Amino acid sequence: MHLQNVLPADIEKRSMEIIGEELGQIRIDPEKIDIVKRVIHTSADFDYARNMLFSDGVVEKALDALQKGATIVTDTNMACTGINKMGLGKLGAKAVCFMADPDVAARAKEAGSTRAAACMEKACTIEGPVIIAVGNAPTALVRLDELVKEGKIKPELVIGVPVGFVNVVESKEIIMKTGIPYIVARGRKGGSNVAAAICNALIYKLTRK
Repeated sequence: MHLQNVLPADIEKRSMEIIGEELGQIRIDPEKIDIVKRVIHTSADFDYARNMLFSDGVVEKALDALQKGATIVTDTNMACTGINKMGLGKLGAKAVCFMADPDVAARAKEAGSTRAAACMEKACTIEGPVIIAVGNAPTALVRLDELVKEGKIKPELVIGVPVGFVNVVESKEIIMKTGIPYIVARGRKGGSNVAAAICNALIYKLTRK
């Protein structure tokens, strides 16, 4: 066994180099490659090189929204915490999570729904561009689809990467038919860390020059 002699400041750079080497002949569009690599860096799972799907022009649209000070709404505090706040600050953007809000809990109890679904309803009240990042709850994507159809919200981007087994696959397929720009990890894989990684990859495109 041979340990690599890598300075702490160079670990991320070297990790990305290794990911690039191991991707081999897998072809990924230039504007998407750093997003996919960031997710692989977070998860150490190369399946994301094949299961991440991007709607047409989504990266450009997402970057434009961030430059206009978008609010990123997450379905978990973990995802919200994992999004780079310094980068968001440079862009005049922010990340929020409503899961612990008392009014969201009350709304969910009254409707017999999940808090994640109620969070999507609260997201409808946000002024300015909105990005939805779902890494845990498929119910959030299902409710979001309903709200889009009702004309109550029109996100600039939906990041649909919930993880699990119940309605996870189906909710991702639903969100890809809304007509809203999306980045989705098709299948069962995903998670709050993946949602945050996608957000950070987009932020770094604008702040790491």
